[in-house]
Amino acid sequence: MGISQPHNLRGNPDSRNQRPYGLRVSLRSNDPFRTLLGQDWSRTHWFPNAAERDTALADMSRKHEYSRPGDTPALRFEKVEKLAESRGF
Repeated sequence: MGISQPHNLRGNPDSRNQRPYGLRVSLRSNDPFRTLLGQDWSRTHWFPNAAERDTALADMSRKHEYSRPGDTPALRFEKVEKLAESRGF
């Protein structure tokens, strides 16, 4: 059975090969959301080049303008790359 509305899919199946630079977002070890999302929850965002990834990292990790004094970011960010896979190794 085919997909009835393929234009609603996010990206194309080959987008991971075209986007080798990643940014893994996870929760800190003391975050209470870990009980809801699971101890190993993470989400990886993929980008076509390191510059776009680094721009997204700066934006995602910045202190929100409406944060209260003393608030600290609850998320952990880690740069990841899968360059060998994108080169066909």
